Amino acid sequence: MMQSGLFKAAVCLVAALTLSACSIFRGDDGQVSQSAGGGGDVAAVDGLAVNSYLWRASLDTLNFLPLVSADPFGGVIITDWHAEPTSPNERFKATVYILDTRLRADALNVSIFRQQRVDGAWTDAEVNPDTEVQIENAILARARELRLSAVGN
Repeated sequence: MMQSGLFKAAVCLVAALTLSACSIFRGDDGQVSQSAGGGGDVAAVDGLAVNSYLWRASLDTLNFLPLVSADPFGGVIITDWHAEPTSPNERFKATVYILDTRLRADALNVSIFRQQRVDGAWTDAEVNPDTEVQIENAILARARELRLSAVGN
């Protein structure tokens, strides 16, 4: 009985500390603090430690794929497998790496994985390298669009 009370107190303490940490990057006026350098490309929003435009653009571009993991500290987004209803014997998944805090083409790396169902089992299949480049370009275009709309406001 005593251990249950201690456990509940510990959980409440951890929850309180976690919630109080959420406001660590906000000023008294509630504005999001911007990093020095990089033209305000990196926003520390709820612990986001990567380029905020690339992060949001990656999530927006890959929104049709189910999300498995999104690590804003490490800059990694991993999706789950997805098969289109029109091609049930082929499925894709993606991993996005944001490698820099600046909005640059070399700050982004996309890996696409493809499998085909053969005799009821999924087997790895080759991915056209242009597919990864096209997705990177779509993410970069969306990131630029987000940045321009933020600058315009």
